[in-house]
Amino acid sequence: MNPRLVAITGPLKDQTFGLPQGELSIGREGSNLLPISDPALSRRHCAIIGQGEKFTIRDLGSRNGTLINGVTVKEQPLHHGDRIEIGDSVFIYLLHEHDDSAAQVEFDESGLTTSAVWLRREDALYLQPDKLLSVVPATARLARNLNALLKISRAVHSVRGLEELQDQILTLIFEVAPAERGAILLATPSLEIASVYSRDQKSSGKPMTVSSTVTRQVLQKGAAVLSNDVQASELAVAHSIVAAQVRSIMCVPLGLFDKIIGCMYLDTRNPLIQFTEEHLQLVTAIAAISASALETARDLEKLREENERLNTEINLEHNMVGDSARMREVYNFLARVAPAESTVLIHGESGTGKELAARAIHRNSPRASQPFIAINCAAITETLLESELFGHERGAFTGAVAQKKGKIEVADGGTLFLDEISELAPALQAKLLRVLQEREFERVGGTRTVKVNVRVIAATNKDLGEQVKSGAFRQDLFYRLNVVSFTMPALRDRRDDIPLLANYFVTKHSAKCKVHPRPLSKEARAYLLNYDWPGNVRELENAIERALVLGGGEAILPEDLPEPILERESSAGVSSGQYHAALTEMKKQLILKALDDAGGNYTEAAKLLGVHPNYLHRLIRNLDLKAAARSTHAMRKTS
Repeated sequence: MNPRLVAITGPLKDQTFGLPQGELSIGREGSNLLPISDPALSRRHCAIIGQGEKFTIRDLGSRNGTLINGVTVKEQPLHHGDRIEIGDSVFIYLLHEHDDSAAQVEFDESGLTTSAVWLRREDALYLQPDKLLSVVPATARLARNLNALLKISRAVHSVRGLEELQDQILTLIFEVAPAERGAILLATPSLEIASVYSRDQKSSGKPMTVSSTVTRQVLQKGAAVLSNDVQASELAVAHSIVAAQVRSIMCVPLGLFDKIIGCMYLDTRNPLIQFTEEHLQLVTAIAAISASALETARDLEKLREENERLNTEINLEHNMVGDSARMREVYNFLARVAPAESTVLIHGESGTGKELAARAIHRNSPRASQPFIAINCAAITETLLESELFGHERGAFTGAVAQKKGKIEVADGGTLFLDEISELAPALQAKLLRVLQEREFERVGGTRTVKVNVRVIAATNKDLGEQVKSGAFRQDLFYRLNVVSFTMPALRDRRDDIPLLANYFVTKHSAKCKVHPRPLSKEARAYLLNYDWPGNVRELENAIERALVLGGGEAILPEDLPEPILERESSAGVSSGQYHAALTEMKKQLILKALDDAGGNYTEAAKLLGVHPNYLHRLIRNLDLKAAARSTHAMRKTS
């Protein structure tokens, strides 16, 4: 037999005190055999009297009373596992040498049972002051709880950062509830968990297992739950709780107006610790006080992240023009990838601005002060390209009268941009692979290894994955290049940027061509917006420059634009003028008649019109004549 008291909450928490024979006085005064610095205690609060194997507790006329298993007593014999509450302190009375049996605590009718207890918001006493005072007498314990709520209210409304706020709330909860672990879970409007912040008082940094079964029930019901015997309650279906050997849990919803924004989750694995309905009431009130502050902090966090994103875009140095959603995605990607050293692969059709994106990556990287060297792999023959990339030694081939550094060597310390990388010959692909793997190479005709520190950015308008499948491109080189990749959007996929780009090119080329800047007419803008731009931004720039040079009016009119743009009908609701409408209609009739005369044969129809078959196909596509051409051919076959 080993009679003792184990403190589980209060100033003496986690300490054990052996019980002597005779009287052990407990109170606030220092003359007590067990003094406790707690203003909620009387000077001489209670005493435990030991007579042989029998120990009795006696209240000494204390102001706030002595509770055994939740019931106020004057004098009562103690039994193994009894829970003693005095002021802010809770003790467990243990008698046997091994205290495993103390895991099960029985309560009388005035206390909690082992089944789960649910508490709805309308039953939360601390949220209804008038009802609270009529149900619970104005005691020092009530005053202490209200003071704790006031303290939490001041704290949560003085903290702005979400993580700091959650940490502060859990710290204050641990002061008023005997939980070992706690978590704050914030949910989406559809009640999916969006973020979790947890604390384990005993295992710093160790991940905490939170039961999704319990949290889901609390979020859906909008009611708090408490269970002091998880294994025996309906919450035992939560396997994570059973596996973690959790004995007691408490989960309280975070309600804001008429919606649930998350929940607070507390648990303990200590069989000696029990949550009470008072704890449930108190934490429910804390959740109500904290919900608004948590939602505000979460909104501020989102605004801060959006502000950082916008600032990143603003601070990104680039020469690209566009404010569409697709281009904002590009700017955001460039800002994130620029500071890194990773190899970048840029996909995109011709004329989408792949080199501008590569220059933006270089300009915003730590290598900005070093060279940016660009080379088009499709513009140079294989023999010359090898020398251009890797350089050559004197006498390496006819005409090599001196040593020459290649583009890779010139780019040392900076960035090498390889445009149209899909056109690189197989032999050069192998040499480039070595550069990417080892950052070294030999010049043409040389034997000395040259070391380089260079970042490689490659671009292509082809599907390299398909090139690898067909054997035209090395798979290992593709994987080395495809570390970080993105696609520059085609102009037809960001039509909102067309007027902005057109105005930019008007300003640029009016100065270059020394002509007066002219605005776009409404009709010309309609044609630009309706065209599919197979040449993308480069084609648009050429169209604007042509209009400025050849046009003569006060504004850029449809007739100033290239013919392929005019072949597409203007968008609905925008008049293209009688001349252009009549011209378009005449083209349609000529093409349909030629197809009819040629019996639906496109090649013969092209000969009759005196145009190349490819041009005829483009006219039929631009004038949207495919259906009419098929109909004409079908009618001729029928007749």
